[in-house]
Amino acid sequence: MLKTIARICVPTMLVAAAATTAQAADKPRIDTGDTAWLLMATVLVLMMNIPGLALFYAGMVRKKNVLATAVQAFSVAALVTVLWFVVGYSLAFTDGGGLNGVIGSLSRAVGKGLQGSVHELAKSVPENVFLMYQATFAVITPAIIAGAFAERMKFSAMMWFMALWVLFVYVPVAHWVWGGGFLGAAGVLDFAGGLVVHLNAGIAGLVCCIVIGKRHGYGTENMAPHNLVLTLIGTSLLWVGWFGFNAGSALSSGELAGSAMLNTHIAAATAALVWMAIEWGSRGKPSVLGILTGAIAGLGTITPAAGYVEPWAALVIGAAAGVVCYWASVILKTRLGYDDSLDVFGVHGVGGILGSILVGVFATRVINDVAKGQPVGLVDGNAGQVLTQLYGVVVIGAFCAVGTWVILKIVDAMVGLRVTRDEEVEGLDTALHGERVQ
Repeated sequence: MLKTIARICVPTMLVAAAATTAQAADKPRIDTGDTAWLLMATVLVLMMNIPGLALFYAGMVRKKNVLATAVQAFSVAALVTVLWFVVGYSLAFTDGGGLNGVIGSLSRAVGKGLQGSVHELAKSVPENVFLMYQATFAVITPAIIAGAFAERMKFSAMMWFMALWVLFVYVPVAHWVWGGGFLGAAGVLDFAGGLVVHLNAGIAGLVCCIVIGKRHGYGTENMAPHNLVLTLIGTSLLWVGWFGFNAGSALSSGELAGSAMLNTHIAAATAALVWMAIEWGSRGKPSVLGILTGAIAGLGTITPAAGYVEPWAALVIGAAAGVVCYWASVILKTRLGYDDSLDVFGVHGVGGILGSILVGVFATRVINDVAKGQPVGLVDGNAGQVLTQLYGVVVIGAFCAVGTWVILKIVDAMVGLRVTRDEEVEGLDTALHGERVQ
């Protein structure tokens, strides 16, 4: 009797055990250390925008525009978060089927299918954590643009512009570079957003300030920052938060994250000192705004390279950022005469271009074996990577410029882009929001 039961039950139990083992093998293996790090990195990147960028920008405008400037970062955080969850993440980070390489699908729209899944790019963390981490990138990128047209755009126009820009410019570019698109397939490297975030925002900012036009009194009236202590606090929050931005982009808590963090810190410190030295030598005094802007230039420029280069290269990149971004923000802007209020193009756009090209020079398999044993950058023996990076810069720059211009024209036709002259003179705090700083 017992033998009969055994003959029936044992095979059944073995089949059930095999099925359980197969299900366990199919289930994603979540690493709690990686998950904890990405959760923390997400918080750090969100902190970069609110309150970091909000304070950084608010301190640099005139007192009558401080609230209107700060609330742009906050309102963009709310707006873009909803758009990203509803449709943005899905279009950026899923396979687009017949359109793959250009745009993703709606398979993850409104969070569908997230539970119990992981993304191909971050296999050791839950996909809902990866979605949230990428949301913080989508949030801060358009918020950066706002610095270019500070003190003169309608709040309603700003909200419409940000919504359309995220969906029709940021999302496609993120897919092209990170989400399985054609630029990533072509070998374009962008570790943490030199192309997707900084070049993208910088070009958009340049187009915005040209289309909208100069502030009334630009070049003749005093438009000095009203409170550089706010800007210093904002810069400090950005610097600390940038570790989540760059080191978090390793998507794990291992050695690569450590390399990205070290490179980020070195480049920021170097660029701050170089900018300070240039200004000190040329103007006789090292300004607070100068050293703060230099640090941001170093952070933006190292971003695409943070997880690909050795620390000595980060030092070189930081020094180059201090020189080139200073030239773009102080000399180039003056010569061309455009009113980029808070130097979005000079710092983020030029820094993004410079850093993305220098990836092709300094990337090495010693830090990140992204080419599976083959040379990565010029110093590694692959000079062609420089041309590949230039290809990415040109494609994204051109797409962003045209897309931004079209969106601005649409919004202008809908609600108008610019406040009236009287509102601008009065100040946007009271004219648009009915409030002011005492």
